[in-house]
Amino acid sequence: MICQVQLNMRSRLVIGGGIIDPSCPTCDLRTMSAADLSTLSWDRPHPHTLVVTVAPEHIDLMRHTNNVVYLQWLEDIAWAHSAALGLGPAEYEALGHGMVVRQHELNYIQATRLGERIVLATWLTGADKLTLQRHYQFIRLDDGQTVFRGRSEFVCVDIAQGKVRRMPPAFVQAYTKAVVPSEAA
Repeated sequence: MICQVQLNMRSRLVIGGGIIDPSCPTCDLRTMSAADLSTLSWDRPHPHTLVVTVAPEHIDLMRHTNNVVYLQWLEDIAWAHSAALGLGPAEYEALGHGMVVRQHELNYIQATRLGERIVLATWLTGADKLTLQRHYQFIRLDDGQTVFRGRSEFVCVDIAQGKVRRMPPAFVQAYTKAVVPSEAA
């Protein structure tokens, strides 16, 4: 089972087919402080971060982290960031709308291996009334090297109907306030 990230201790959230386990030894469920991040070379200012440790179940035949795990990490950090902005699963349900991926761009720069601690970072780089764009950067803590970069485009949908809809005002307000410049600072 791929390790999950705890998003809301009060509601046991299901993501990617697994129940989030706050006692999971391979997940570091805290966000890093600004001081912890000061030595890392981020593409953009003020990332939202989580730390994960590469676990045995993440490793594939090539003895590195399987590419599918990175996709799960994208989902984990995106949900954690959205929840930090006040738009977690409960708010999506209450508003009857959600953001779903339309497109991913994934760039695997360096392999990650068993036991390595990886800082997952994300930023919102664009948002309008229908879509939002999110960028990602993953850095290995041991050497400060960027191991992954990615980008996702999300579109808003009506949860009950599954149809593309404009974002509710709460989405527009929260997401547009969090947008950072799309170019490196």
